[in-house]
Amino acid sequence: MELFADYHQIHLSDDGSTGDLSEAWTDQAVVDRLAVVDDAMAIGTSVNVTVAVRVEVLDAPPTADLADYDHVVEGSMQVRSGRIVVMGCTDYEPDAVRVPVPVGPVRVRAASSNLAEAERLGVDSDDAPQTMERLRVQVWPAPSEEPVVLKRWVGDSGLRQDR
Repeated sequence: MELFADYHQIHLSDDGSTGDLSEAWTDQAVVDRLAVVDDAMAIGTSVNVTVAVRVEVLDAPPTADLADYDHVVEGSMQVRSGRIVVMGCTDYEPDAVRVPVPVGPVRVRAASSNLAEAERLGVDSDDAPQTMERLRVQVWPAPSEEPVVLKRWVGDSGLRQDR
């Protein structure tokens, strides 16, 4: 799917979530590109335009294929409804895509790619699929754990300050 990453973010939430991500965007969350509350999370993007998003629901943790991606981060959230809502942060939630996932705590791995080209073109990066930022989101059942950056992007984005 393609989603508008307004304010440089894509949101995932339990269907019916009332979680407020506004306070979750700490300085570290901005650098890590992941803001998390109990039943929702926001994944940071390099661009403030449309990005390509693919969601995969898995039975177990995925293999580590970090070489294919520029930035990879993981976080946990609670899913009580059995569905996650996937949307840009300013999208109309009732119209957003819903993806069936296991009930309970889930782990989410967000892997971003094509960041150099997307950042180079900026607002024009979504003009063609080959220049668009791509985000793969993998979800699987797992106990809640703290967020972790598995691979950090070191490109020219203003969001890249390492800490």
